[in-house]
Amino acid sequence: MIVDYRELAPDTLDSLIESFVLREGTDYGEVEYSLAEKVEHVKAQLINEEAFIEYSEEHETVTIVSRNI
Repeated sequence: MIVDYRELAPDTLDSLIESFVLREGTDYGEVEYSLAEKVEHVKAQLINEEAFIEYSEEHETVTIVSRNI
């Protein structure tokens, strides 16, 4: 099930994105970004509909998925 990021409380959204960034070990190339910057990058992808939040009822998990996969 796709979850609209706008339906989440701002703190919940930030925590979800932080967890995703830390878990995925997102690589941004030669430039190092802070955790806050990485969170903003992912948030921008959600806003621009380049990514979405997916909830699995079967596994009771939430993740962020790129639409480019």
